[in-house]
Amino acid sequence: MTLSSPSAPSSARSRLAGAALAVAVIGAAAIGGALVFEHVFGYVPCMLCLWQRWPYYLGVPLALAAAALARGGTTGAARAALILVALLFAVGAGLGVHHAGVEWGFWPGPASCAGANAAPSSVGGLMESMRGTRIVPCDSAAWRFLGLSLAGYNALIAAGLSAIAVWGLRRG
Repeated sequence: MTLSSPSAPSSARSRLAGAALAVAVIGAAAIGGALVFEHVFGYVPCMLCLWQRWPYYLGVPLALAAAALARGGTTGAARAALILVALLFAVGAGLGVHHAGVEWGFWPGPASCAGANAAPSSVGGLMESMRGTRIVPCDSAAWRFLGLSLAGYNALIAAGLSAIAVWGLRRG
């Protein structure tokens, strides 16, 4: 007589799919919130803000794929995808911590945050470029709530998403 339950693989697969789906939904809401701050409320993102979006742009669709793979029974591929999702959001959390540290003056930001990438391509276009380019520094938070900037909240959210993905990868 065996003590293993026939529903154990199903529950592990269900946890894998549920965690992947949770990461996708929460991640989509987080990046959606950032886009609302930008396009509705007029907060222009700095270069570090834009870098912090990449884990969401890559991680949300990958988490959806992991959920679909898990639901379809392809747990090996789902696990691999969810591992990548966990790593992506861990990197995103690191970027958020780095950006928050730049905002608090703990360390300098990259040169691109000073507008180095906004240089005009011709001398004739210099004045037009200066009128149309808004350089957003990375070292000043545009918005804070309860002492945390958007970068700080992103660090917490991305770390949480990585933790959910790791939780979904647990066996048994």
